Amino acid sequence: MALPGFLQRERIVARPGFNRWLIPPAALAVHLCIGQAYATSVYKASLVTHFDTTLTAIGIIFSIAIVMLGLSAALFGTWVDRNGPRAAMFTSAVFWVSGFLVGGLGIETRQLWLVYLGYGVIGGIGLGIGYISPVSTLIKWFPDRPGLATGMAIMGFGGGALVASPLSRQLMSWYDPAYDPSVAGTTPNGDAVAALFFTLAALYAVFMMFGAFIVRVPADDWKPAGFDPASVKKKALVTTENVSANNAIKTPQFWLLWTVLFCNVTAGIGILEQAAPMIQDFFRTGETSTVAAATAAGFVGLLSLFNMAGRFAWSTTSDFIGRKPIYMVYLGVGIILYVILALFGSSATWVFVLTAAIIISFYGGGFATVPAYLRDLFGTYQVGAIHGRLLTAWAAAGVAGPLIVNGVLDTQGTPGQLVAANYRPALFIMVGLLAVGFVANLLIKPVAEKFWEPKAVTPATARADAERSPVR
Repeated sequence: MALPGFLQRERIVARPGFNRWLIPPAALAVHLCIGQAYATSVYKASLVTHFDTTLTAIGIIFSIAIVMLGLSAALFGTWVDRNGPRAAMFTSAVFWVSGFLVGGLGIETRQLWLVYLGYGVIGGIGLGIGYISPVSTLIKWFPDRPGLATGMAIMGFGGGALVASPLSRQLMSWYDPAYDPSVAGTTPNGDAVAALFFTLAALYAVFMMFGAFIVRVPADDWKPAGFDPASVKKKALVTTENVSANNAIKTPQFWLLWTVLFCNVTAGIGILEQAAPMIQDFFRTGETSTVAAATAAGFVGLLSLFNMAGRFAWSTTSDFIGRKPIYMVYLGVGIILYVILALFGSSATWVFVLTAAIIISFYGGGFATVPAYLRDLFGTYQVGAIHGRLLTAWAAAGVAGPLIVNGVLDTQGTPGQLVAANYRPALFIMVGLLAVGFVANLLIKPVAEKFWEPKAVTPATARADAERSPVR
């Protein structure tokens, strides 16, 4: 089916002189909205009470959304590359906003299956398409700094909770006057959460459409001033060749990187999904926690800040030290930090907060660095589609991480009565996963020549060849 004219890729090719630094704000407008997924812990306890169910049952909402993110990114990756970022961002906005509307209706009518369908399935499709929509475009606009480029966009996804967490807390206190986020143990009622969903739907529709309508793609023969494409070959594991999405999944490099991403994400996502109650449980004495609900929500915001900053800082660092070494940091140092969190996290609030914050910065950095890692290994030809297929690792981790944490906690006690020791079995499982990811990263080598695409002749390459040929 043909796209409407205003969404077609041909309509958004940048004219000469276009400022490429306008592209990251367009990507951020989308990623900051869909990054709300990381703020679900702010109202998680309310939904447990509202639906009279378990942590695991409510955690499944988040897991479904992440599964659909991975599946939709894999299924629509080639479509996104072919039709361009505006069509993808527009489509993402429609699904993401619709997900909130259907999910809000499910909360209001006490139909949990509607929340699964709305926020989980419909919203999750919007997550996947929106997440990959700017990636290949940014890499093409910033071939000289791919880590910086993807970090600028994907940090928005990590920072979504930095905006959504305090905003959600404030809105829910307006919709439920009895809810005081400064008092430990208080939660808003279900109607307040439903109203929050409807409000976020309206706000996100505006911002995501803004991003969709300012984004542009570069012309085929465009390159940054002073940039020599041959220079990218100077670093280890960086290719100037191209591999198609269909061939990429046949390579051991793809599946090793899939394992790396799965392990890194599973380890981090369990903390993020449980962040607000986790800090309260680590500092609980009897029935009372020394950490108030408002402070716990602030902790979610702090993690979001480190998630966002890590995506930018660590992925930018990878431009200088390489993708493989930076993943050795994410996974190797991450193992040490998880052991510290498990054994000493409850000794002092600052130990818990600092350790968790650095862990989440590595989690975010892993997401932001992986598109550049893919570009290094497989080239730019179908990097968006390859990225989409790799995000099935995120889908799997979105199930594994929360299930490990929530499953362990459900065997340890009931929400509101858990303590730090109850989290240790889950945290040591994460240590083992990070060790597996560390080994997988060490095994990654350059892609074999048999998977390369034949050299394509474009107007840009034809001109370059003509300029290099001697005059006859």
